[in-house]
Amino acid sequence: MRRAGRSAATILDRLCSLVRPGMSTLEVDEAGGQLMKDMGVKSACKGYRSGHRVFPSYTCLSVNDEVVHGIGVEERILKDGDVISVDVCIREDGMIGDNCRTIGVGRISPEVEKLLKVTEESLFKGMAQALHKNRVGDVSEAVQKHVEAAGFAVITNFVGHGVGRSLHEDPQIPNFGKAGTGPKFRKGMAICIEPMVNMRNPQIRMAKDGWTALAVDGMPSAHFEHTLLVDDDVPEILTIPDGCGEAEQYFSEKLSAFAA
Repeated sequence: MRRAGRSAATILDRLCSLVRPGMSTLEVDEAGGQLMKDMGVKSACKGYRSGHRVFPSYTCLSVNDEVVHGIGVEERILKDGDVISVDVCIREDGMIGDNCRTIGVGRISPEVEKLLKVTEESLFKGMAQALHKNRVGDVSEAVQKHVEAAGFAVITNFVGHGVGRSLHEDPQIPNFGKAGTGPKFRKGMAICIEPMVNMRNPQIRMAKDGWTALAVDGMPSAHFEHTLLVDDDVPEILTIPDGCGEAEQYFSEKLSAFAA
């Protein structure tokens, strides 16, 4: 899990650094596929089945009002002021690494910048509750309170999840709920926490491709995700890119940055 998490995070970090205005989302996805090949890992997204549908891309690339599961296509050209959620899920040695980050393309508005900041902050506030003998609802409430206090809307259609040999395992981890409720966490559990947040309206609609979820009001959405291990005092983040230090250091530095 540690190897898979580090690989997924490194690919995500490198891929985000390549994103520029004028690129198509297909170019971004193909770059992600090449990075996976170079690192000797496989996409856990490409070929993923849901009923009769098969996901066609190496990564999930969701632009502006696209919430999750966007597909890289040649005709979708990124422009200055867009935001894109880059979701990288890989399989290495039979284990899954899963992480996501929403970034601005060029210069973005202050309001959208705040949406991204609050969503990432809510992820870390949720992760801080992923401790041995805490409950899923402790994470859920921490995320929801932070998002709604800033005036944004938590999406209820999609949730975080357990992870390991399969991409989606129990327990489900909603980004909304009440502290003290839900299943208990146990030390060593591998989970993904992933707040998905809309600017105003929490409702979504599905695109014709059958995969992409969009905000019903057409306003921007943000999505941040880490894979982590539940522990006693501080969760161990597995999806840390190469060169970003150890898990506990990374976690504390992020929290300090948010506080500032």
